[in-house]
Parts: sequence; structure tokens; C-alpha cells
Amino acid sequence: MAEQTRLYRGNVAVVIPALNEALRIREVVEGALAQCDRVIVVDDGSDDDTAAIVAALPVTLLRHGARMGKGQALRDGFAEALRQGMAAVVTMDGDGQHHADDIPRMIAAANAHPGNIVNGARLKKRSTQPWYRRIGNDFGDWGLAWACGFRLVDSQSGQRLYPAPVLALQDVPGEGFVFEAQILISAARGLGFGVVSVPVETRYATCGGSEQFRKSHFRLFRDLQRITTHVVAQVVARGQVLRAYREARRHPPVIHDPGAGAIMSSSALQEAR
Repeated sequence: MAEQTRLYRGNVAVVIPALNEALRIREVVEGALAQCDRVIVVDDGSDDDTAAIVAALPVTLLRHGARMGKGQALRDGFAEALRQGMAAVVTMDGDGQHHADDIPRMIAAANAHPGNIVNGARLKKRSTQPWYRRIGNDFGDWGLAWACGFRLVDSQSGQRLYPAPVLALQDVPGEGFVFEAQILISAARGLGFGVVSVPVETRYATCGGSEQFRKSHFRLFRDLQRITTHVVAQVVARGQVLRAYREARRHPPVIHDPGAGAIMSSSALQEAR
């Protein structure tokens, strides 16, 4: 595997897929600009003021005339980042749930672990995450581990760092949230990439809380069914199903958290919480 270019704020772009994010998109973009020099927003056919708000900011704005889904928004953002000569991309959702302040930690993890995708795993204050989302995440982690060949945590997180070789992958199938699952599989199988997780905190609307968030575009049962069907098909198509499962279980998740004193497996982190 070729040596990865050292990453820093000047060669990492933030890609933000956005669909009707007028409520918080300015805050999200300004936070991203504080951490990286290049920000690319892909407006996926919004019918609110999202595009107008973004157009007033010093970023690259790509627009879809009609909704094409998160998968296509990410593909277009990745292509634009490569066109601009970026060595990696950090993805963030436009709803304000992710903290841009976590980007330097993700870049540091990528530099410490070349040849990996870095995901912002929602392990901090996990109790604030709706229970049904936690169950969905755990189920998704189990299935994707089988397909990727190694265990991972929070495979549904939209906050990730993708190095350029992953951005350049061609013909990654899947639309919507399925694309985010498939790109992990494609990177693992096609490039030999793993996943390293950085513990982050994600904000959610809470009863009596002062922060407002738009309703999530993720529909637990609908989207989890689509992801599960797709991943199961990938596992079966590759064959040697039981052998693949055993192989995945032999490779525990890697969590990069120097602030906690060590790089630990998720099982150790679970015991510490």
C-alpha cells in the first residue's frame, strides 16, 4: 500500500451533504471553516433557504436540481475534492449534530493510522442518543463487520475521514445511506483499508433542551432494512459465509483516543464506561 500523504487543514476538505438544512447550515459551515481551509457543500435539491445561506459563505457550493440522495451528494463532493487536489475528506451532516472541533482529532488519527478510514464514533454521552438509534447502530455494526472482515463501532456515523484512495473508488454501488455502508465494504475489499474510530459526542434534540434540530432524514426501520438487505447480499455473494464471520470476529475494533491514555479496543472502552 502506498504511503499516505500527511494530512493537515490545508489538504483536507470538509464535504457537507445538505437537504433542507436552513436551520443550522451556517453554523455547521462556519465551524468547518474554522478547522479546514476548503469546505464543499452539496445541496441535494433543497426547497428552503439552504443554498442561499451557503452561497453567501466562502465555500464551494454544488447544487442538485432535484433530490438525488445522500449517496450521490457524497460522490459529487468527493469528486470535487479530488479535482481541487485534496488528500482527504471529512464528511459532516448539515443538521448541526456533529462538532467541527473533532476534525483535528480525526486528522491526527488518520496520520497515526495510514490506510484506514476514520469514523467519529458516537461513544461519548451515548445515553443521549435515542435508544432505537443505538439498537440500530449495534445491529449495523454486526452486519458490516461480517462484510468488511473486521469489527467496527458506530458504522452508521456520518462523520468520517476518507483518504484520497477511498474517494477515488469507482462504481461504489448503493444509494442513500446504503452508500455509506458500501464504501466501507469497498474500501476494505478493494484497498485493504480498515476503520479506526475516534470517540465523539453527537448532539440530539432532547425534551426541554434549548437546541433545535431538524427531524433526521434517517428512518430507522426503512433505512436499516435497506442497509441490511444490501450487506447480506454482499456477504452471500462473496461466499464462505461462516469463514468470513469467524475471520471478522478475530479482528476487534480499533479506537484511537490518546486523551484517554491509550488506543483501546471497543470492548475495553465498554468496560471503562
